[in-house]
Amino acid sequence: MLTKQAILDVIYSQEESLRIKSKGIERESLKSIKLVASFALIISGIRRCGKSTLLHQLCDKYNPKYYLNLEDPRLAGFDIQDFIRAEEVFKEKYGLGGTFFFDEIQNIPEWEKYIRNLVDRNIKVVVTGSNASLLSCELGAKLTGRNLRLELFPFSYQEFLTITKMQAGLNSYAIYLKKGGFPEYLALENDEVLQRLLNDIVMRDVVFRHSIKNEQLVKKMAIYLISNAAKEFSFNYLKKIFEVSAIQTVIDYVSFLEDSYMLFTIPLFSYSPKKQQISPKKAYSIDTGFSSANSSSFSEDMGRVLENQVFLALRRKHSEIFYYRNKKECDFLIKEKNKIICAIQVCLAINEDNKKREIDGLKEAMADLKLNEGLILTYDQEDSFTIEGRKITVKPVWKWLLEDNNKE
Repeated sequence: MLTKQAILDVIYSQEESLRIKSKGIERESLKSIKLVASFALIISGIRRCGKSTLLHQLCDKYNPKYYLNLEDPRLAGFDIQDFIRAEEVFKEKYGLGGTFFFDEIQNIPEWEKYIRNLVDRNIKVVVTGSNASLLSCELGAKLTGRNLRLELFPFSYQEFLTITKMQAGLNSYAIYLKKGGFPEYLALENDEVLQRLLNDIVMRDVVFRHSIKNEQLVKKMAIYLISNAAKEFSFNYLKKIFEVSAIQTVIDYVSFLEDSYMLFTIPLFSYSPKKQQISPKKAYSIDTGFSSANSSSFSEDMGRVLENQVFLALRRKHSEIFYYRNKKECDFLIKEKNKIICAIQVCLAINEDNKKREIDGLKEAMADLKLNEGLILTYDQEDSFTIEGRKITVKPVWKWLLEDNNKE
């Protein structure tokens, strides 16, 4: 429990920090955000992707605003009763009728109870956190049906162009593919920024959060998975190579890393839930620059780097993504409303050595799932053709990214 004076001192200090801190470029997500008094807006995403900046940009639209960053070390020991004291301080300092903005709320016990109380009083509230579970299990019954959700990622290609003032095209895309979209890294261009970020996530969002003793195992597993992005893996294989006694430990650790937004996994598409569950998964990193800074082997395979970036663009808009494998393979299937709507193949370039494999994999997926159109994304090739009555479009990833962005 903290005193009102201690909370007031932090609020004053954070207000000054907000005043002098750069607001950065306007995030693409900002224009779609509309706060509703009867719903809490929950913004989640990996650390350092710009959640706080987005929150600051939102703060500028509301007055009075009640802002509190809950990861401030001066707020150590903050509990649910301190929310009430903070509210009293806000009202005394700024007056009534403010909009609440709580940054990095995930480590405050029972935070959702207080947020529900605000919602029930028709008070507008925005919270951010670095865990995907903010969007699911942690909400429990307290905020079910009373929250709006937004996931934030590192800069998109369009945002990268805005902040760097570069022109769209292969040259700028090559830089984006290598560097990724973490704002601080793009400003400093120092790999240690992303290396420290990995350590920070492992310690704060996995080891500390879940009371894990073997932090080195978590870190090794994280680096292995982001180094082998776009490759299949199984929990049994991870259990073997890391010499873990219990497979549940492996399953938990991968789940915790996903929850931190460091990586994502997608399953094999199957009409059989059991087969889908026991089949190998594929892992993808949160950011190509992040993986390159933490793994030399990742950046050596440009085909996988390209595939990882396509996945991220898909994941920004779709929650159900699969890979396909029957006699042939296809990289991505997109599912909406219980129906596969799109099949996508990704390769660095189509040439005589891989043409049959890449096209046949896409063609088989299209036929199996009754799709009339398919897409092959490449580094710098463009084409279209019809095979067995089905249209296949070949397009450079950088063009596809901008077209896809303009559809929003």
